[in-house]
Amino acid sequence: MELTEDGLLLRPWRTADADAVHRACQDPDIQRWTTVPRPYLPEHARAFVGEISAGDWRAGTRAPFAVCDAATGELLASCGLVSVDRTTDSGEVGYWVAPWARGRGVATRATRAVARWAFDALGLRRLVWQAEIGNHASRLTALRAGFRVEGELRLADPSPGGRPEGWVGSLFPGDLPAPGDAGPAGPDSLDARRAAVFGRPQPTLFATVAGRELRLRPIEEGDLDAITDTCRDPHTVEWTTVPAPYERADAERFRRDVADAAWARGTGAYFTVADGDDRYVASVDLRLAAADPAQAMVGFMTAPHARGRGYLPAATTALAAWGFTTLGLARVEWRALVGNTASRRVAEKAGFTMEGTARGFLPTRAGTRADAWVASLLPGDLTAPTPPGGGR
Repeated sequence: MELTEDGLLLRPWRTADADAVHRACQDPDIQRWTTVPRPYLPEHARAFVGEISAGDWRAGTRAPFAVCDAATGELLASCGLVSVDRTTDSGEVGYWVAPWARGRGVATRATRAVARWAFDALGLRRLVWQAEIGNHASRLTALRAGFRVEGELRLADPSPGGRPEGWVGSLFPGDLPAPGDAGPAGPDSLDARRAAVFGRPQPTLFATVAGRELRLRPIEEGDLDAITDTCRDPHTVEWTTVPAPYERADAERFRRDVADAAWARGTGAYFTVADGDDRYVASVDLRLAAADPAQAMVGFMTAPHARGRGYLPAATTALAAWGFTTLGLARVEWRALVGNTASRRVAEKAGFTMEGTARGFLPTRAGTRADAWVASLLPGDLTAPTPPGGGR
């Protein structure tokens, strides 16, 4: 079985492909995000292109294709059905792209070709895609192939050191773009922009206050004791809903299940604000709105010893500027319980415009709801923004 579509030739694997497969599977991204053996040895490649792929075709349980350049025959990728369920006439798509072939839309074109064949020739009614949360390149490919990402599920066999949750999506025949069609999630789309950001390690941003440089960097192990102390402070307890009493285990869970998970999902960015000696002085974050991806909410807190030094207004402005320029945000919103004048002063110094009071807007520690101040920052409000900068 061979498929030709959109400049690609999809064909059965051959024994002569073993060297190229072995070379491709040395790539850290393939080893990180797929289930290939680690380390990947020459005998693994020989077994895959010979016995395993041929056996899958004979059994009808899988349909693995070598993806090649239709003009030159060069091996570019692997794509196919990693499972076929005839009780529901559905299948699951899987793929990887060799490092020398990336950036050319190979996975998207190959996935569309496999999907078209699966619907037309095999009579399947639905295709499923799964990937570990954080694999934004695979997610973007699925979106461009027409899949709808519909939710999350806990993975039966998580990658060593990976997250235990995965994304899941589905594709029906009417969702599949035509060959050569730009389709959804194109190069200029917000999905593509966000995938490029969240598919890389979290950056370090910079701000300056009174001639001193601040770094906004990912939360590190060494910050957890300072975060614990800050969350035990009476002012923090009064105006937030952090656990009370706050233990170091709470800080560890926050880092793992909130901050790291938000970056992996592409739903938010949580930063430690560090001084010139790399000591924790504050936390600041942007949480993207689920209903409107062009909006985000900002949150922050300051270590007791660092209050009154102007750190948070500078850090908040730098983070908002990064959100506008890098994430494509159109609005950043601040909210705080009415009476939290310290938080309000930070927002106003950062350039936020007060918009009013929302009744019963925020939950309280007592389990009730209370009125909240609401303010917003738009890109045009940053007349002299801190250069977003320098992510490095």
